[in-house]
Amino acid sequence: MLEEVLEFLIAMPERQVVLENGQAGTCIHLSDHTVTDLYPCRKCSEEYSSCLRNVYCHTMIKINSIIFYVIIVLGLILINIRLSGGSELIIKRPRANLTHVPKDLPLTTTTLDLSQNNISELQTSDILSLSKLRALVMSYNRLRYLDIGVFKFNTELEYLDLSHNELRVISCHPTANFKHLDLSFNAFDALPICKEFGNMSQLKFLGLSGSQVQSASVQLIARLNITEVLLVLGDTYGEREDPQCLQHINTGALHVVFPEKREFRFTLDVSVSTVNSLELSNIKCGLENSNCSYFLSALLKLRKNPGLSSLTLNNIKTTWNSFLDILQSVWHAPVKYFSISNMTLQGQVEFRNFNYSGTSLKALSIHQVVSEVYSLPQRYIYGIFSNMNIQNFTVSGTRMLHMLCPLNVSPFLYLDFTDNLLTDMVFEDCRNLIKLKTLSLQKNQLKKLENIILMSAEMKSLQKLDISQNFLQYSEKENLCSWTESLLVLNLSSNMLADCVFKCLPPKVKVLDLHNNRIMSIPKEITYLQALQELNVASNSLVDLPGCGAFGSLSVLVIEHNSVSLPSVDFFQSCQKIRSLAAGNNPFRCTCELREFIKNIGHVSGEVVEGWPDSYRCDSPEGAKGTPLQDFRMSPLSCDTVLLMVTVGATLLVLVAIMAFLWLYFDLPWYLRMVCQWTQTRHRARNIPEEELQRKLQFHAFVSYSRHDSTWVKNELLPNLEKDGIRVCLHERNFIPGKSIMENIIHSIEKSYKSIFVLSPHFIQSEWCHYELYFAHHNLFHEGSDNLILILLEPIPQYSIPSNYHKLKSLMAQRTYLEWPMENSKHRLFWANLRATINVKLVSQAETTCHIQR
Repeated sequence: MLEEVLEFLIAMPERQVVLENGQAGTCIHLSDHTVTDLYPCRKCSEEYSSCLRNVYCHTMIKINSIIFYVIIVLGLILINIRLSGGSELIIKRPRANLTHVPKDLPLTTTTLDLSQNNISELQTSDILSLSKLRALVMSYNRLRYLDIGVFKFNTELEYLDLSHNELRVISCHPTANFKHLDLSFNAFDALPICKEFGNMSQLKFLGLSGSQVQSASVQLIARLNITEVLLVLGDTYGEREDPQCLQHINTGALHVVFPEKREFRFTLDVSVSTVNSLELSNIKCGLENSNCSYFLSALLKLRKNPGLSSLTLNNIKTTWNSFLDILQSVWHAPVKYFSISNMTLQGQVEFRNFNYSGTSLKALSIHQVVSEVYSLPQRYIYGIFSNMNIQNFTVSGTRMLHMLCPLNVSPFLYLDFTDNLLTDMVFEDCRNLIKLKTLSLQKNQLKKLENIILMSAEMKSLQKLDISQNFLQYSEKENLCSWTESLLVLNLSSNMLADCVFKCLPPKVKVLDLHNNRIMSIPKEITYLQALQELNVASNSLVDLPGCGAFGSLSVLVIEHNSVSLPSVDFFQSCQKIRSLAAGNNPFRCTCELREFIKNIGHVSGEVVEGWPDSYRCDSPEGAKGTPLQDFRMSPLSCDTVLLMVTVGATLLVLVAIMAFLWLYFDLPWYLRMVCQWTQTRHRARNIPEEELQRKLQFHAFVSYSRHDSTWVKNELLPNLEKDGIRVCLHERNFIPGKSIMENIIHSIEKSYKSIFVLSPHFIQSEWCHYELYFAHHNLFHEGSDNLILILLEPIPQYSIPSNYHKLKSLMAQRTYLEWPMENSKHRLFWANLRATINVKLVSQAETTCHIQR
């Protein structure tokens, strides 16, 4: 490649330019080459508009420029070597209104599509850096000139499409070994064939165009074995015609496009010996009192090519008589498959006998025919068609109104009358199509399914029937259901059929298409289709997936775009042979009932459920709308009523058990009674006149103790307190007769500055002591005063304290208590601490002593 770069740069012409300093110098002019855009320019002469920027111009500038570009090219080569490329990078910018090849293309581009733009020039610099380029499409642009040398650095380029441009001249250079080269539909005068084309050993497709086709040009590629050749003849073709020029082409498929606006008066011999597929376009003959002799002569020459298998005629404008002549001529040619499309017919029809004998034809296809004659002997024309002794016959897009039944048993195996105006009367009572296997009446004017059923009943070998895109309805009142038993594939899509159609279907059908009808449900009483394998009911109004009770062999079900909101959870259990289910794009209602269906989908293979998970989304409720079914979650508790009831019941039982335990453990009934007593007492206190409620402390201490400890209280506690003037409240002297014990306890505690509790094992066994402790502790929090004094007369083990004495446990753990010492020497200190704790000056004198014994 380096040698090629050097040759390219050395061959560049020198041009005089004006530099910024006003001096003249030599600059390489690149307007005719493709490296121009690699470097911007500054000022150049009027004759040339581009040159190198910041070039050091002197007499040796040519050498310096060569070195400069060698460095650039070597750099590009190294970069592309480092960009390893197993992957394809396809860049498409069609219809982008481009006038030049973009400069921002990735270096690793392998396919570049710049079709349908306004590019008028292709230079080496445009694609020099695209060393990985394998396919370039620049069709439908404004290219006028092509230098094949622009591709010399794109050694991997194998697909080049420059069709539909304005190319007139081609400059030949050694180039890549193309596999696909399309130069058709351009403005060449002579065929754009270079001698270098003869070296393209891999060429499979060659598209050419020109007004002059000479043998000398074609011989340049005679050695190539090309799969397909497209030859587009220019508008002036025929002035200097070489009839035998195509005989030098070695190709299997030849497509010749004649001038569109000219009458066919050409002598070109298209019967190339190697061609097995021939296509001729733009045939205009037999008009304006002329005949089709030139074209019929060309068809006659096809008989000398026994290898010709397929003939296609496109864009024909002729008369009815000439059309029948063409048909008759091809009938006796070695052609097996004959196709006519886009044909316009004029003139009246002359009655003549059609010779069906001696034909090799197997299939005749006629597409898109427009008749400009409004009065035709239709029965005569339909008779020619219906009595053809061929296997396959297609007439589509012709607005044909009817088709006759063959006069004798017909060899037809395949009939396609798509996109016509046929009615239910077609082939009525026709018993001569007993060999027919495939019939298509798609997109016609069929209305009553009963008539089609009767028609099919006479076709004993019919296996495939397509009557889609009609206006068919079925009424079970007619009680007609006599389908031919041979029918295996039935297409009833895009009609007006309702649920009752399932009551009359071919018994042995394997493939049934009913999509886009008016089906709301599949009735329970239907025809048992045990052979049915594929069912398409998409785009109807079904609300559930059908079971497989009547479809024992169903393996493919398409039920998209229906009204299925809660599919049956037992579908997969019912349809165990299913291998493909397409049920997406339905308005799924994401509630508890849908969970089981989603779970069942998760158990089947991902290849079974088509479109999962993208096509399966919640439609309701509003909060879940749009959520993929695979992401939909609901707790089992909210969906299982039995589980919910069991859970609620168990929770209630646990709560009851906990409450019962707490009730017993903390002796809650006792506390409730205490709260009730305290509340009643406080309530009665509020009813006493205000002057009587002035609360004054009357006692220094209220003493609570067990009766088993009364000896210590009377012999030790009272004497040591009272000798210092401390008044102690005991119940024997100060409880008011007539009041309840509870009231007396509460009033005694409230009238005392301190409450002394003599703790011992006997104390915790006394219920009254517990009451007094409770009320004293309650008063502690109610009044906000620190009025409790605990005296531990005897040690109390924690385990011996009853569970309902949790307040005592709490007080002993949190408060400091006085412990009665066993040593006599410590008694004086004990009494001193106790007197210091309760010694306070009372406001008024009270009764001498009040103490309570329990």
